[in-house]
Amino acid sequence: MTKHTPWDKEAAARVQSAAARHPDSPSARDGLDREAQSQADKNEDQEDDDR
Repeated sequence: MTKHTPWDKEAAARVQSAAARHPDSPSARDGLDREAQSQADKNEDQEDDDR
């Protein structure tokens, strides 16, 4: 069973940085950097709503 950790801004930034350094990597080609940022934004909005 895998552990699911929601995306946060720091994790999204790490993925974006890695994708920029290695644009031919599978993660960069699949758009994981953009998806990570999108999910981090959604998670941050949900945290703000919970407060």
